[in-house]
Amino acid sequence: MIGYILIIAVVVILLVYLATRFTIVTQANRFIVERLGGYYTTWDVGIHFLVPFIDRVKLKVSIKEQVVDFEPQPVITKDNVTMQIDTVVFFQITDPKLYTYGVNYPIKAIENITSTTLRNIIGDLELDDSLTSRDYINEKMRTVLDDATDPWGIKINRVEVKNIIPPKDIREAMEKQMRAEREKRQSILIAEGNKRSSILNAEGEKEARILRADGEKQTRILEAEGQAQAILSVQKATAKGIELIKSAGADEAFLRLEAFKAMEKVADGNATKLIVPSDMQGMVGLASTLSEAFRTKPTELASDAKKALDSQSGSSSSGKSKSSSSKQSSNK
Repeated sequence: MIGYILIIAVVVILLVYLATRFTIVTQANRFIVERLGGYYTTWDVGIHFLVPFIDRVKLKVSIKEQVVDFEPQPVITKDNVTMQIDTVVFFQITDPKLYTYGVNYPIKAIENITSTTLRNIIGDLELDDSLTSRDYINEKMRTVLDDATDPWGIKINRVEVKNIIPPKDIREAMEKQMRAEREKRQSILIAEGNKRSSILNAEGEKEARILRADGEKQTRILEAEGQAQAILSVQKATAKGIELIKSAGADEAFLRLEAFKAMEKVADGNATKLIVPSDMQGMVGLASTLSEAFRTKPTELASDAKKALDSQSGSSSSGKSKSSSSKQSSNK
């Protein structure tokens, strides 16, 4: 009886042990299995049985992309400036077998290759170039690390320079330089703004003067046109008045009277004027006649005056007789 119990107990223990030898591989993981101390296979996703006392799981490998942040490394630039640079490496295991048997401590190996590669790259660059050439440094390091880690079953997807820390005195000098550069740009922007403002003011003044000149030009043109219209209207009125005078049958005496009225208006005023009439010959003849009369004797003058009176009385009497005869004839 006791023997049966022992057999049952052994069978149960054996079944439990065999049950524990079943292994489930989850997604994004790979198991490296060794048999009798040598590589046997790589288990993929699923359930697997591990033969007791013969097989064992050497390593569980994750094939997801992994990130490793390395400590800052001292590097020297081409112009002998020592600074600290830390990097971040993104990698992925593509071959679990090579990753397991290719190198001891793969992460430590990647760190050492990263530091040496970084020193080689920075040693060919000056300080200013190393601060402004992050993309070049990243791509160069990724290429070198990917080639170096390919035999280990590792693919380097990306390498990023995280921080570049120059010495304290260099940082202070760079800050002063940047401050001076910002002040320079500020002065340039202010000068350009003042220049632009002056140009705009000058252009505005120029346009204002042009507009004022155009306005004055238009004003003068309109004034000249108005004066021309006024003169034309006056001339038309004068011409119409002359035509009316002609149509009314005005004689020479009326025209002389109007001419003398115009001369009176011209002679009126304080200015010194010399008016010369158009019938200058008649006036000269009148003056010569008067001078001859004053040279004659008084008796001749009296006789001449008497003859003139007689002639005037005769003409008047004859005129009266003519007028009376005309009235009588009209009465009849």
